[in-house]
Amino acid sequence: MAKAYMLKHRGFPGRMPSSDFQFTIRRANPKGATPLKARERYADRKAADKRADLAFMEALWAHFGAEPFERGNLDAGRLSWLLGREVVPVEDTFDPTDYAALLRIDIPRVMVAFPDVITDLPDGEPA
Repeated sequence: MAKAYMLKHRGFPGRMPSSDFQFTIRRANPKGATPLKARERYADRKAADKRADLAFMEALWAHFGAEPFERGNLDAGRLSWLLGREVVPVEDTFDPTDYAALLRIDIPRVMVAFPDVITDLPDGEPA
């Protein structure tokens, strides 16, 4: 089995400050990437979980903005809470087990779910 390549997003926060909510992983899993799968966010989730979603979304926007980004070392569990809504695949051939899968932020959905995150839209970017 070939070694899995995983892009490390330098400068991306490893976790939510003052918490144990992980945002990145340290090394690629030799058995393959943990599959990404959209997870339902129910209204009765704990406040700490909601704060972690917000902090992760803020970190994604600050680091990548409207540009597509590689999954890389972003934590699969944390990313799965946003997948299919605020974070969407770029390509139709999306492989949820590929560290190189390209994703992007769905700006209109973020503006609804996390209205305080996106305050600096690039010129010409649709809201």
